[in-house]
Amino acid sequence: MRALVLLCCFVASFLLPGQAELQVSASGGTEDVGNLLENHFSAGDASLEEKERELLAEAAPQEKNLLLHSPDGREAESSEKTATGASTAAPSPGSDPEASLSNASASAAPGDPVELPGANSFTPEEEAEDVSEEAPLRDRSHIEKTLMLDEDKPADDYSVVLQRLRKIYHSSIKPLEQSYKYNELRQHEITDGEITSKPMVLFIGPWSVGKSTMINYLLGLENTRYQLYTGAEPTTSEFTVLMHGPKLKTIEGIVMAADSARSFSPLEKFGQNFLEKLIGIEVPHKLLERVTFVDTPGIIENRKQQERGYPFNDVCQWFIDRADLIFVVFDPTKLDVGLELEMLFRQLKGRESQIRIILNKADNLATQMLMRVYGALFWSLAPLINVTEPPRVYVSSFWPQDYKPDTHRDLFLKEEISLLEDLNQVIENRLENKIAFIRQHAIRVRIHALLVDRYLQTYKDKMTFFSDGELVFKDIVEDPDKFYIFKTILAKTNVSKFDLPNREAYKDFFGINPISSFKLLSQQCSYMGGCFLEKIERAITHELPGLLGSLGLGKNPGALNCDKTGCGETPKNRYRKH
Repeated sequence: MRALVLLCCFVASFLLPGQAELQVSASGGTEDVGNLLENHFSAGDASLEEKERELLAEAAPQEKNLLLHSPDGREAESSEKTATGASTAAPSPGSDPEASLSNASASAAPGDPVELPGANSFTPEEEAEDVSEEAPLRDRSHIEKTLMLDEDKPADDYSVVLQRLRKIYHSSIKPLEQSYKYNELRQHEITDGEITSKPMVLFIGPWSVGKSTMINYLLGLENTRYQLYTGAEPTTSEFTVLMHGPKLKTIEGIVMAADSARSFSPLEKFGQNFLEKLIGIEVPHKLLERVTFVDTPGIIENRKQQERGYPFNDVCQWFIDRADLIFVVFDPTKLDVGLELEMLFRQLKGRESQIRIILNKADNLATQMLMRVYGALFWSLAPLINVTEPPRVYVSSFWPQDYKPDTHRDLFLKEEISLLEDLNQVIENRLENKIAFIRQHAIRVRIHALLVDRYLQTYKDKMTFFSDGELVFKDIVEDPDKFYIFKTILAKTNVSKFDLPNREAYKDFFGINPISSFKLLSQQCSYMGGCFLEKIERAITHELPGLLGSLGLGKNPGALNCDKTGCGETPKNRYRKH
């Protein structure tokens, strides 16, 4: 028995130096020959020669070869070459690897790739095919069709209408606005650039929900030098304004604020730190000839909200007041509402008709999860939107890649077309919305002037020779209901109670502007220019509705010139019964 054990150890020591490095190619992995020997020697039911033959057969290279899959069927060809040329490709255990490499290169034909022994190599054509394989892009024909980008008709000339609108504003509205310092109450100054500006579409929402990617998709800027930078991390830290231009051009915020011809000159009041975070990009795109896109920094909910370096909420309010359409973008992973987003929805109050809520990246979810996320989004936004009708939520995936398989492709496409139709409607109603905006501004200026006039009239009535002017007016400002300030305006003028401003705002307004610096409305008249109040009322009731009615009747906007109608003449109002 002892002699048999010694004989086994001798045979094992002879086989191990030459076979220990061999590996068995199989699906389950590799085993060392030494372990196989130990396992086989542990069974004593066969002879030693039979065990040796079984071990050598198992250690021999198998015909099955694990290769990378090639799309053109070169896997079988490589396997045949490996099987037939194993003696020439694989070096013997005692041979020199450099000699084998030199022999292989010498035997290969000129221009053929040389395969290293034991390596899975591919040709350059295979590598190019692997690199060129990308995700398929979706069709963009519905975007061009809905937004009418494929039509070659010339753009309508609205310069005459805008010139007349600007004349009405400067002659009938702005004098009363400046006389009673309305801009210090609302912080909304209308410039000539804002009157002639294109419709503005504002993109707001949490960080990395796809706002910049959506702009790239709508404009077709992906994989071009015009595209906005996107990524999974918070990437947009500036307010980016995309405008039309003859060539690609980047404009710094300081230059945009200094240019009075643009509508962004009032942004200078937010400080130089903000102007460094404002950037304009001119792109020669047909859609930007009719609309302006504004990409905003993503909302990041953390404890350090004051580290932006500029009044973020005030800047957002400035853009919200001037936006014709507001896209509030979410994705399935960012549905929570923090302090900054809650403040933003408070600023959107009163503009519910301009808000479009978008649930982006919807093709990443299955049907059941999509329904749950849709309900969770409504649950998060319900306390923030105080309207009777629920807001419209568009569910889709706005990026150039094709929809994920086994998703609701038809639903996502219909939702996307509906959103594009809303965008096209804003573009088509550009003049109507601009005239309605100026008229709404005139109504607010008129109400403000009536309130200041009533404060001043009450102050003069309560003042006596021995009265202290500051104490008298302080009593009026602290409790205006005691002197029927607001009730008198509602009773004697055609003003709705829902249009009255906040009473607390006038405490700050008169704290900056003393009441003695204003004049009564009855004193704001001249023999040549007329009364300020009469001029703004005529603009509200006749001039602006007449200009709007001329567009609604389908007249050519270019036909409304001063030679035919007269700029000082009151146009006919189609809503008035003659």
